[in-house]
Amino acid sequence: MDRNKWFVLGTGLIIGAIAVTLVKLGNPANMGFCIACFERDIAGALGLHQTATVQYMRPEIIGLVLGAALTALFAGEYKARGGSATLLRFFMGVFMMVGALVFLGCPLRDILRMAGGDYNALVGLIGFIFGVGSGVFFLKKGFDLGRAKISSSPLGGWVMPVLMLFFLYLLLKGTIFNQAAGGPLFFSQKGPGSMHAALMFSLGAGIIVGFLAQRSRLCLSGGIRDFMLIKDNTLLLGFIGIFIGALALNIGFGYFKTGFAGQPIAHSNHLWNFLGLYLVGLTATLLGGCPLRQLILSGQGDMDAAAVVIGMIVGAGFIHNFGLASSAMAAATAAAPALIGGPNLFGQIACVAGILIMLVIGYTYREE
Repeated sequence: MDRNKWFVLGTGLIIGAIAVTLVKLGNPANMGFCIACFERDIAGALGLHQTATVQYMRPEIIGLVLGAALTALFAGEYKARGGSATLLRFFMGVFMMVGALVFLGCPLRDILRMAGGDYNALVGLIGFIFGVGSGVFFLKKGFDLGRAKISSSPLGGWVMPVLMLFFLYLLLKGTIFNQAAGGPLFFSQKGPGSMHAALMFSLGAGIIVGFLAQRSRLCLSGGIRDFMLIKDNTLLLGFIGIFIGALALNIGFGYFKTGFAGQPIAHSNHLWNFLGLYLVGLTATLLGGCPLRQLILSGQGDMDAAAVVIGMIVGAGFIHNFGLASSAMAAATAAAPALIGGPNLFGQIACVAGILIMLVIGYTYREE
């Protein structure tokens, strides 16, 4: 392999190891990193939804954006640009979050779940591959959301990094603007939102991963897309590295447990595991990058990617307020049988609607 491929593989190994280390330090199981889950927690911390178990201002997301911004700046790659169907990208971000919360994780968490022995994640991966494949079909037919333009001022590109600095300030200060109502930050007292590594460890991990992901251009949907289009496996090596790095530490820490049942923050409704990540894969391919890649791009000045990120955060608020997110599987008790979990009827409708809307967008936005 050439040096670039070794770097991408090494990047994956480090990210996988960091993710499991964060679990060891307090993050939820099989969730050392999850872009969708952590953006959902941020939405809860900001009061955009009131699901009390998933509210926390995740420093990993802040670190990812700041790490990417600093890396791009020093590498001379920071460029403020935008104007490629920006509002549409916002709503596509909303639907990408719908798919992720139906599955209960982003593509990055899917790999981490597989490295923890979760067979449900294999079903999700198959759906994701089919979703990317559908997106590639539209790319071959000339799909294009339009070209972004370099801005005459760098100011717009700094909106997302500055917003993340503001979030960090709120987190560090624990600021309360309204003593009676609480907030602006809300924190879970139980559930996944209450489980987190120490702030500085999480922030540092995010900055490191932001640096590595910016330099390696890491993107799971992009890796599958490139392999399908031009037989280039470079980006796929990064996610193979994540799997290997996470698998090694999961085995070492005793976290590795195979099976469909009993997996943390997961469900065994296979149709919706498949369709949830199908929607994510299709949307990510049309957008030009998975949730992780959108965060990294937003840090290096891409205002269209920033619209996707904001769409995912706002979307998470709507999804939880409307009860569209999947429920995790529950073990049998004396009072109730075992539950496989998954989305309710409204979550299923939202997922199917998202797929249909993405297919319409893929068909409509084509260059003649």
